Amino acid sequence: MLALWTVLVGQAPRRRRGCPAGMVVIAGAFCIDPYEAALAEVLPRNRTRSWNPYTVPRTGVRYRAVSRRGITPQGYVSQVQARAACASAGKRLCAENEWEQACKGPAPTPWPYGPTYVRGRCNDGRMNPVPRLYGPGNVWHEREMNDPRLNALPLALARTGAFPRCKGSYNVFDMVGNLHEWVEGGRGGHGVFRGGYYVDVHINGHGCDYATRAHYPTYHDYSIGFRCCASL
Repeated sequence: MLALWTVLVGQAPRRRRGCPAGMVVIAGAFCIDPYEAALAEVLPRNRTRSWNPYTVPRTGVRYRAVSRRGITPQGYVSQVQARAACASAGKRLCAENEWEQACKGPAPTPWPYGPTYVRGRCNDGRMNPVPRLYGPGNVWHEREMNDPRLNALPLALARTGAFPRCKGSYNVFDMVGNLHEWVEGGRGGHGVFRGGYYVDVHINGHGCDYATRAHYPTYHDYSIGFRCCASL
């Protein structure tokens, strides 16, 4: 009867457009990239070229988010830049509750892989790369925290999907560890990033509950990346 009614009034039934290619559907409600994002620089005529993920994205340059297995994800990125890169890919930055749902799974559990922390399941527990470069006991400022050498050190940032058991039932990888991930949220002008990174997944909450809310949306350092979501 509904289909007949829509024909009578001259309107086609509404259909879900589905997820953009390569994304994962979460509980029939929204889409999320299965891997943390890298960047591609957008050139004239909509051409692109890869961007060095170990360098800070430049202000005024247009970037597009790229999510696929086996690439080095982009650190050193601000929430403002992450949001724009998702939009350039026809997606959006994940809402905080969406990110948390994708991380915890349908159960839900505090770790993507289950209720209990397992060291080495994800890329975490590494040595902090800043004192590795600059020595212990120093005061680290923006320049040191954005040094391109930090994430390029051995036993630091991993390629996407390099820890195949760092996923939950939704098959979304690296939501805990590897890089913090910017999401939409925060109060008082501050942004928020979730999940911890390759050094720490405990200080500001454990695993999927890890949240840092102390930085402005323009803040960036080596430890922060992102992934994109999309509406169904």
